[in-house]
Amino acid sequence: MNKIEIKCVAQNGAKIPEYKTSGAAGADVCALLSEPLVIKKGSRAMIGTGLFFAIPAGYEIQVRPRSGLAAKNGVTVLNTPGTIDSDYRGELKVILINLGDEDFTVNNGERIAQIVVAPVTLGNFVPVSELDETERGSGGFGSTGK
Repeated sequence: MNKIEIKCVAQNGAKIPEYKTSGAAGADVCALLSEPLVIKKGSRAMIGTGLFFAIPAGYEIQVRPRSGLAAKNGVTVLNTPGTIDSDYRGELKVILINLGDEDFTVNNGERIAQIVVAPVTLGNFVPVSELDETERGSGGFGSTGK
């Protein structure tokens, strides 16, 4: 396993991300709240974690939903996967949306998302006057059938 050193500042009360099992790809991140926060059904909220990262160049951290939170409560990460770039030094905040049937309360210290460290490949965007033809062509969403 290739381990990447990621420096992390945790504000007072914040929890360092944790892998819950030896085979876990994502490390859980927790809410850092001064009081419980209610996300009304159909609404969204930005939840602080109190975590700040120095990610090595050539890597990103992806913020992803927790499957249990989504399956049990209909609460998920809105911009999935969210990307934390290697040059960002602000607090990791997670945008949660409540797609469930009831209001959802987020409590301090509750696991709200998971983060995955991933390598970044940069593309070299080359302007051209036309593109090569493919079988799919310009067919959009659903163009290849069910």
